[in-house]
Amino acid sequence: MSDTAVRPRKPAVRALPVSGVLALRNPAEIWYKPALSVVVASGVPNLLLYSLGRLDLVMYTMAGSLCALYGHNLPYSRRAHTVLRVILGMAAGLAVSLVVGSLTDSTAVLLAVGALLVAVQKAFCDASRIGPPGNVIFAFVTSAALFAPQELGQVPEHMALMLAAGAFSWLVTVGPALWRREGPERLATARALDAASAYAAAPGHRTRHSAAAAIQAAWQSLLASGRPTPDRRALERLVVHAERALATAGDDGRSRETDPAVLRGWAERTRGRGPVPDPPPAPGTVEQLFGVDAERAGQRIRRGRREARSGLLRGLGPGSPVLPVAVRALLGCALAGYVSSALGVGHPYWALVTAASVYQPNLTLSWSRGLQRTVGNLLGVLVFAAVLPLTRVGPLALVLCVLFFNFAAEALITRNYWLGSVAVTPMALLILEFGGVQPPGELVTDRALDTLVGVAVGFLAVIAVTNRRASGRVERALAAVTDATSRAETVIAGRSVDAPALNAARRELTAALVELRDASDVASGEWWQRALPEEELVEAEQAGHRTLAATARRQGLITLPAVNGAA
Repeated sequence: MSDTAVRPRKPAVRALPVSGVLALRNPAEIWYKPALSVVVASGVPNLLLYSLGRLDLVMYTMAGSLCALYGHNLPYSRRAHTVLRVILGMAAGLAVSLVVGSLTDSTAVLLAVGALLVAVQKAFCDASRIGPPGNVIFAFVTSAALFAPQELGQVPEHMALMLAAGAFSWLVTVGPALWRREGPERLATARALDAASAYAAAPGHRTRHSAAAAIQAAWQSLLASGRPTPDRRALERLVVHAERALATAGDDGRSRETDPAVLRGWAERTRGRGPVPDPPPAPGTVEQLFGVDAERAGQRIRRGRREARSGLLRGLGPGSPVLPVAVRALLGCALAGYVSSALGVGHPYWALVTAASVYQPNLTLSWSRGLQRTVGNLLGVLVFAAVLPLTRVGPLALVLCVLFFNFAAEALITRNYWLGSVAVTPMALLILEFGGVQPPGELVTDRALDTLVGVAVGFLAVIAVTNRRASGRVERALAAVTDATSRAETVIAGRSVDAPALNAARRELTAALVELRDASDVASGEWWQRALPEEELVEAEQAGHRTLAATARRQGLITLPAVNGAA
């Protein structure tokens, strides 16, 4: 099948999926890293509190320990800053919850504050693209803290516990850099090679987008990794080969270095613990790596704290597609909590947290997440009922069971969200046991009812608050692709090509194409919006990828000085 034979997709309004929503996937490559990190980050404080006989304080240390779930796909230099921001954001939300909870017992006020916190957390997590697990962990911690028995004078002590556990989480997530410094970059590069191999073996619309996105992610990982090292230089050369495979798949003159089997072999060795593969330089490698150095140097100059803040503010600006989703979260979470409270449920914040978990980038994904959450939570309460007698053998058994479910949640959630929820639900219920023995029948009933209320009300808010800005994001992304294609064609058409300029044009066009596909995928799952310009999308993508291929061919014509010294 020709790669250019791309047919327009169906209109944006689609039937909501049912079959396949609960299907299991292969586990993520590094599922064990967040799983082990959160077990270590929470196990040490929990066992320390157990030795002191103060398990009633576990909720506060857990707030800091759960920060260890973030940043595992990022290079360590960026991970250190990201996890630090997560800890500070968690501390800010927890402080608000503890202070408000100590000042009022009004359920209505507490639910309103909880919904507002969820909306703010959702907006900031989406705008900063912080990645999984997103805002749900923040919502879980801050909502539970609102309803925890609290005196104002206890807040500083409890915040100190959270910050201490958060500092330990930071050490746990960043510590592996001491023995595997380039681990995240190696993984990102291996994914790019695998995606390029899949495209080279079977050129098509979907494999092309996957390859472009993986290559873009690999470059971003390498650019954010810090100073260049011999291993990072080799990884950059490997990504160059992946780029050339993306550009030349289907060409009669495809080289051995773009052969799918060769790319897969490099990917396997890159993932391993041995030395990074050292491939022969692809045409243009010297100039491309010079362009990477120039871009990295530019980032050091441009990307200070001021630019990071301005980028976040742009993501939250008046026209941002993030804001309608945040409004959905505000209204849906508040209503879910109020409905649960009106039904007499003893833990209405559970409905709020369940609603918070429903909100995904579009209606279709929100429907799927709601269905997964319902199945997972209902099965999870049965698991809780089964293990509760074991946890009441003694405090140590309770601590160990919570750690087990912590690990199981991260081990299973990448297979499918509902499977992870089967472990998350008993873990959340068992945490209540640290504050005192709870009636099991009441806990099971409340959790099941709150799940149904949270999912139902949360999804109604998705329908009621339309995200018409998703179409606007597509239009902006379409214009960006058109502009980037035009600039790249201008560089290619020049009599003499400046290699860094060509490299920058190609990188800009790749990023624009990835953004266009992501924007159109999000918009196609929404409803009640302007029709998407399907034909223009297809034409722009085809033209952009043809230009990408032309940049690779033009790069290959550049004379390479001292190729043997490219390493």
